[in-house]
Amino acid sequence: MARSKISHVYQNLSIPILIEKDEDGFYVAECPILEGCYSQGKTINEALLSIREVIELIAEEKENRETLKSYHSKELSLHTLTL
Repeated sequence: MARSKISHVYQNLSIPILIEKDEDGFYVAECPILEGCYSQGKTINEALLSIREVIELIAEEKENRETLKSYHSKELSLHTLTL
């Protein structure tokens, strides 16, 4: 298994990832705490692997490093409303 490029500072850090199936059948993954952090895959697993790669890339930017260092969620919930 390939070793993650994520710095040891971020290991074991839990961050939110939202996944939604689009109209074409692809799973779109987004990390809402990192601006512009999204990806997709044919399966949920592919979408999660892909978003991990995106996070590894954008974690190199100073602003994103600071966001990741300061993120400490105590609770997270997802709700949907039908309009």
